[in-house]
Order: sequence, then structure tokens, then C-alpha cells
Amino acid sequence: MTYTLITANRNYSSWSLRPWLLMKALGLDFVDRVEPFAKPVNYDAFRAFSPTGQVPVLIDGDTTIWDSLGIALYLADRHSGVWPADDAARAFAQSAVCEMHGGFSALRNDCTMNVGVRVQPVPMRAALLRDVARLRELFEQGLDRFGGPWLAGGAFSLLDAFFAPVAFRIRTYGLDVGRGQAWVDHVLAHPAMVEWERQALAETWREESHEAELAAAGMITADYRQG
Repeated sequence: MTYTLITANRNYSSWSLRPWLLMKALGLDFVDRVEPFAKPVNYDAFRAFSPTGQVPVLIDGDTTIWDSLGIALYLADRHSGVWPADDAARAFAQSAVCEMHGGFSALRNDCTMNVGVRVQPVPMRAALLRDVARLRELFEQGLDRFGGPWLAGGAFSLLDAFFAPVAFRIRTYGLDVGRGQAWVDHVLAHPAMVEWERQALAETWREESHEAELAAAGMITADYRQG
């Protein structure tokens, strides 16, 4: 049976990107269903298909799986390649994925995801500087320890999918992640990431709260969105 993956706006939804990219990279067959952020609050509308009123959601027959990490773990039980095969790389990937899922709050709050723009950020808070320093440390550690070009070695894994939205943020806001930029460039060139960006730039709708967060983040220096 073909999976159905429910996601939201390509330009804004970092949580949607993670399972979408993973499934694309692994070559899994799925129906790609987009439910855009049409209103400032989408909870009631999204409750029709998601118990949390949020995306992403994976539907597998009669089973509904919500939350990006929950979806990834569900897929890992059924498909190879989600986690690295090497024990040390897998332990590193699992720890970093959990860190990303539960952490980096300053990065999320101060650098809202917006694929189609470039921004000169406002002066960064100490908490954001710490998050950026941690990203640099983590990226460089993964590349040095496991040899790249992906964060846990030679094969794309869930670790790369979970940090992929960060790659867009790094480019949007010009964040300095040192030698970790090699991974950023590599993941941005992945065919599925190129496809996600193409769809994001073609979107014509705008969501008020996300645009307000962008305005607070800094000065837009370029806007490549077509709408």
C-alpha cells in the first residue's frame, strides 16, 4: 500500500520537510498531499486529519502517525537506510536527531524558516549564537569522524533529513557554520532539496504570522518567491 504524507507550505514548514525529504531520498512510494497554512490558526481544519492539529502526518492504511520523529521511527521499522548501518555512526545520528527535535529553540524562534528569501539578520542574541556554535561543532564532528559527505558518513540518513531545514536557514540568514558549510552545500544540492525549493518558490500564498516572524528576523535583501 502506498503511504500518504500530509505536509504544509514548502516555504515555511520545516517539520514537513524532514519526512518528505527522507522518503524521497530513500525512494519510498507515497502520495504527497499539501495542506497549506491558509489561516493564522489552522488547528481546527488540521484536526480533520491530525490528532494534534499539526503537520506532518503519515497515513498507512488505517494507521495514522503524527510528528516528524514518530514518522521517521515508523519508517525505520519498515525500511532500511533510515539510520546509518555503522554502530558508531548510528549512535551519533540518533543522538543528534533527538537533539534537533527537542532543541535549538533560539534558532527556531529567531530564524524562522523561509526558503525563498535572503535576510540580513538583526543582531543575534546570545542564545542564538550558542545554537549556531553548536551547529558548527556538530556538523564538523560528523564530517570529521565519519568522513562525509553526509553527517554520518557516505550515505544519506535521517540525520541529514532532520538538519535539512537548518541548511535552508543557514543560507537564508547567512549563518557561519565553519567547515560545516560543506555539508550545507551538499544537502542543498540534493535533487529532492532542489525540488522542494522549486515548489517553495512557486507558492503564491502567504501566511500572515510567518511573514511577521520574517519581518522581525531582519531586513530582506532578496526575495526569489514568484508569487
